[in-house]
Amino acid sequence: MSSETVERRSFNIPLGKVGSVPLYLAPSWFVIAAIIVFMFGPDIQRLFPTLGVGAYGIAFLYAVFLAVSVLIHELAHALTAGAFGWRASEIVLTLWGGHTQFTSAHATPWKSLAVALAGPAANLVLAGIGHLVSITVQPSGPGGLLLSVLVWANFLVAIFNLLPGLPLDGGRLVESIVWSATGSQSKGTVAAGWAGRVIVVGLVGYFLVWPLLMNEPVQLQFLLIVLLVCGFLWMGAGQAIKFAGISGRVDGIRAADLMEPAVGISQDVSLAQLDANYGAFAGTVFLVSPQNQPIAVVDPSAAGNVPTALRTTTPLASVSRFPSRIPVVPAASSGRSMVDFLAKFDAQEIAVVDEAGKVCGLMRQERIVDAVLGKK
Repeated sequence: MSSETVERRSFNIPLGKVGSVPLYLAPSWFVIAAIIVFMFGPDIQRLFPTLGVGAYGIAFLYAVFLAVSVLIHELAHALTAGAFGWRASEIVLTLWGGHTQFTSAHATPWKSLAVALAGPAANLVLAGIGHLVSITVQPSGPGGLLLSVLVWANFLVAIFNLLPGLPLDGGRLVESIVWSATGSQSKGTVAAGWAGRVIVVGLVGYFLVWPLLMNEPVQLQFLLIVLLVCGFLWMGAGQAIKFAGISGRVDGIRAADLMEPAVGISQDVSLAQLDANYGAFAGTVFLVSPQNQPIAVVDPSAAGNVPTALRTTTPLASVSRFPSRIPVVPAASSGRSMVDFLAKFDAQEIAVVDEAGKVCGLMRQERIVDAVLGKK
């Protein structure tokens, strides 16, 4: 987990757990709640003058009920993912709705699509239930208005989320099709991200450019909402494209390409024996246990400072560093599985072994990070 993620999470408000999944409320949610209150409060007050300032309380209830709808949307994602053996690590309600974070997800194109579509499906179910309640009970007054708004809100949120472009849930359809055709999830994500940007251009053209060309009036509130939504979608699509680039580079990482020359030597060897057998060796020297496990790294500076007269009696262990653990990976290892494995360790140096289990190389953490970030 990055320090940025920890810092961002520290500002979120914990709301407890849903099952075993932690639920957080991002401070940005209060921004959208305030916008809803001040946009709809005056309209409710005009419709029901007797409410007075209570009209703003009804508008705030709408914001709360909308947050509950978003929570159900995210729970639908989490439950569907759980059915595939994925684990949801957290659910966060944010300015733009919410997101569910998954870990240990061994995804396939169509499982990923099923998880994505579960959210809009939940909103359609909520809209359907609300509609049945509305035609059965036929509530009036502020309660009837609130129910009607929530029915339409869930319906529109579901339809909007089904648009085929990331970061919307419907973008997983594009991703899954390209992923299935090419065998590369990152290529599918890039395609879905660009589809999301096309959707943004279409929304701006339809809701803003076209009315201006037709000399039709555009309300300032509506203009603000469209610009905010389009800005969110554009940034989300850009993040998806950027993440896909990182993911693609992760898939292409190979230990054999990143390692430096290294050798493993018994911890009983002296500096003189090292000089005799590996005097011209310019790589890293690991000390290995009787079980051939790397346990230390010889410090070249410390070894070079030992006088010639003392090198015969100086063991390599006395000029070596002993990390708490040195991770070991085969030279043939590669891709996400290797990176996920190494992410479990706080290690700057990784030993690489050949098919016989003997040390043949050293990978440095910074080389892996540079490869992921696309740096040379």
